Amino acid sequence: MRLIYVFDAYCGWSYGFARTMADVAHRHPDLPVEVVSGGLFLGGRRVPIRQFGYVRGANAEITRRTGAPFGESYERLIADGDFVMDSEAAACGMAALREVAPDRAVRLAALLQEAFYLDGLSLSEVSTYRVVAQRAGLDGDAVEAALDRVSAADDFRRARELGVTGYPTLLADLPGERVVTLVAGNASADEVERRIGALVS
Repeated sequence: MRLIYVFDAYCGWSYGFARTMADVAHRHPDLPVEVVSGGLFLGGRRVPIRQFGYVRGANAEITRRTGAPFGESYERLIADGDFVMDSEAAACGMAALREVAPDRAVRLAALLQEAFYLDGLSLSEVSTYRVVAQRAGLDGDAVEAALDRVSAADDFRRARELGVTGYPTLLADLPGERVVTLVAGNASADEVERRIGALVS
């Protein structure tokens, strides 16, 4: 069995789920995890963040249910309202980080989201990936070079093939090409643990 974690770096609920995902990965160090980027903000949804009037209320609920904090720099982005979330750029950045350190994809996804939700950094800027690389102890030049090679298309196609339309989604890929949904939305690490246990018992 292996896990497939489908998230969007600009999805607040994915950010809230990061702690659970880290706990699950820590409890199962020998369980491979494939991290796939989805496309929440593409096309006509690439608009100034002020057009998503639900964001503040959703963030308060995310904090209430997951404990995930939102930083002052991010809050200033929300207050200003001009920032545009672009899931394609974020997916390319995640693909570049994943290429440089594929075995650390879960941690890198969390660091990427912290750069936005805590520090208010744009996931469309190369400089952000240098910051994430430094925090992860990776070679910033290698990450920047990877950004020139990667595409979001493979991730978006993979998410579609898996039938994922909401984030975060955690799947279990079982023998015989059977894929089972463990989480669609939010869950605690203990809840995920019970669901994994039910599959392997």
